[in-house]
Amino acid sequence: MGFKRITESPSIYRHLEKMPVLEILNNINTEDKRVPDAIEKVIPQIEQLVNAVVDKMLMGGRLFYIGAGTSGRLGIVDASECPPTYGVPPGLVIGIIAGGKKAITEAVEFAEDDAGQGWIDLQEHNVCDKDVVIGIAASGTTPYVIGALNKCREHKIITGSICCNPEAPLSAAADYPVEVVVGPEFVTGSTRMKSGTAQKLVLNMISTSVMIQLGRVEDNKMVNMQLTNDKLVDRGVKMLMEKTDIADYETARKLLLESGSVKKAVDSRKA
Repeated sequence: MGFKRITESPSIYRHLEKMPVLEILNNINTEDKRVPDAIEKVIPQIEQLVNAVVDKMLMGGRLFYIGAGTSGRLGIVDASECPPTYGVPPGLVIGIIAGGKKAITEAVEFAEDDAGQGWIDLQEHNVCDKDVVIGIAASGTTPYVIGALNKCREHKIITGSICCNPEAPLSAAADYPVEVVVGPEFVTGSTRMKSGTAQKLVLNMISTSVMIQLGRVEDNKMVNMQLTNDKLVDRGVKMLMEKTDIADYETARKLLLESGSVKKAVDSRKA
C-alpha cells in the first residue's frame, strides 16, 4: 500500500453547519471512540519504542519529543508533566516545537517547513547518541520533524515517531515508528481532534510506562511526585500514612514536607 494522507481525507459527515448541537456532539463522540481501537492495533510498536527509551535512560540518556503545531504542543505538555508527576529533573524529558516558545500559544508561519531547523533546535540541548528522539506529526510529512530524525540517524541517535497516516515519510525516518490510523477527522483536516487525541494517548502510554520502568512509581502510587500544591501534599500525606506506622496526619505532613517526597519520607523512617 502506497502512502495515503488519510488525515486530510474528507469527513464522512456533511453540512455540519446545519446539524443540531446534540448531533454534532454525538458524531464527535462516535469518531473519538475509534481512537483507542486504533491504538490497540499498534501496542506492539509502542512497546518496542518504550523498551528502547528505557534502555537509553538507564544508561544516562534523555528523551526528546519534537514536533510542530498541535503535535509539538502535545510533546511539550507530556514532557513538562514528568517532573511534577514523577520527581525527575526537568531536563530528562524535553519537548521541542517548531518556531520555539512563541509557537506554544501562537501559530508561527512556515516554521514546520524548515527541514534543517529541527536538528539545530536539538543541538541547543546537546543531543547525543545516549538520547532517544521521538518525532510527532499527525500527517507524518512535516519537514521540520523528518529533517530532525534524518540528522539523528546520521549521528547514530535512536529515533521513534508518532503519526496518523500509514507508511508515512516520517515513519521511514524513524527506528521505531508508531502509526495510529484513526481515519478522517470530523471536520476535514482538523488533526487537533482524533489525531491529536491519539498522539496524546500514546504519549501518556510512553512516558508513564517509561517512568514505571525507571522505578518512579511504587505499587500504583506517584511516590516521587513534587509537592507543588495542597492537593498533592494531602495525597502524599495519606500515602505516607498508608506506608508507615504514622497515624497522626500532622506528624506525617511535617515529615513529608521536610523530606520532599513520599519515597524519601518512607526511606527516612526505615533508616
